[in-house]
Amino acid sequence: MGKDLIAGIDPDRLTAFAAREAKRFAAGRVKSRAAAKGAGVFLDNVPLHWMKDWPMPFLPLVQDAKDARIVDIDGFELDDFCLGDTGSMFGHSPEPVAKALRAQARRGLTFMLPTEDALAAGHLLTHRFGDFRWQIATTATDANRFSIRVARAVTGRPKILVFHGCYHGTVDDVMVELVDGVTRNRVGLLGQVADLSLGAVACEFNDLAGVEAALAKGDVAAILTEPVMTNSCMVLPQEGFHAGLRALATKYGAVLIIDETHTISTGLGGYTRVHDLSPDMFVVGKCVAGGLPTAVWGMTPQMADRYAIANAQRPSGHSGMGTTLSANPLQFSCLRATLGEVMTRKNYAHMESLAERLSVGLTAAINKVGAPWHVVRVGARVEFICASGPLNNGTEAAQAHQPQVESALHTALLNRGSLIAPFHNMMLICPKTKTRQVDRLIAAFDEVLTDLFNRDAK
Repeated sequence: MGKDLIAGIDPDRLTAFAAREAKRFAAGRVKSRAAAKGAGVFLDNVPLHWMKDWPMPFLPLVQDAKDARIVDIDGFELDDFCLGDTGSMFGHSPEPVAKALRAQARRGLTFMLPTEDALAAGHLLTHRFGDFRWQIATTATDANRFSIRVARAVTGRPKILVFHGCYHGTVDDVMVELVDGVTRNRVGLLGQVADLSLGAVACEFNDLAGVEAALAKGDVAAILTEPVMTNSCMVLPQEGFHAGLRALATKYGAVLIIDETHTISTGLGGYTRVHDLSPDMFVVGKCVAGGLPTAVWGMTPQMADRYAIANAQRPSGHSGMGTTLSANPLQFSCLRATLGEVMTRKNYAHMESLAERLSVGLTAAINKVGAPWHVVRVGARVEFICASGPLNNGTEAAQAHQPQVESALHTALLNRGSLIAPFHNMMLICPKTKTRQVDRLIAAFDEVLTDLFNRDAK
């Protein structure tokens, strides 16, 4: 009996390929290898635990990053398609942002008072994303957390409806999953003692019947959703899904919160503007200030009125929202520069054009070797998925994930000069990405797949 294939690949061939690529990576990176030995001052040898998710034998240290290129301390130059997992979606240190950052650094870093940049940035947020009443946070996790508090306050209900496999940062309230029709804490949560199902309910993405059944119980304050499921194997909404969510939220009195932190890649104004969605609350983070840690959350004027009533009725004391360093002048200077000079229709047109070129090229390479894989694109964001598609929900996305294949492939692409996201098979195009960089990635992907699927080769 022959061995079971892994995403269409012979497992022995995959193992040998992975070992060869790991050795190739380590061979030339003498300085990074030596530096890694001194990283023991950090917990688990990394400054932030998810850096362990990179598949390389050890991490290269970045010396310089500009536009869509990274140079490590060993002198290797990489075409960057990870772009900080969206944090640098508009490229590394866009000139208008770098200029604004330098100017504000001379005028002060934080003082808990607004600036002229703050007022200008507020108007630009409305121009770009819609008529919302804005607040500033440092991360999208915080922005989602505060939005949840507002939704619970205005509705008087405890639960947040999320979709199985979703990603909204590290918000404890929504770290649940759906198993055999039952909402429970996600497996693997560290140090979590609370029963999160008391404050959240999970449904499958694209399942409006399941959403209505959950809402009909009358205890759901808000639906919190990404327009497209990301941070796993990407799942697109089926036709009518978002219109259905809006209708059901209205029917059952729930707040609809759209988290655009990853789907801002869709186009100018994010998925919400491009597809004319109508959320009650809107969240976006990561790249919104050009790479400086910043997130924004806003509510419609109607929601703002409801919030004002709830806020006026609460006892005096801590609201549990806001952090001291949020809404600092550095954020506003970079936010203003990004929204006004970087997040432009021209730049998005360039990004989407090259993303389409990348999508077509990757698909051609997959078809060439007959791999049972597919490619998904959302604006400037492209993913190859090591399974047949399309995927419909989080359960299917989890089943499509192939860590052994992806790990080997990511290292192999890096060895050929292209860096993609470590957590999944995500690639981003920024305004400074060049056609030749995209073509190099396509050629590398084609070379790797030809090797992996050449079952007759020795």
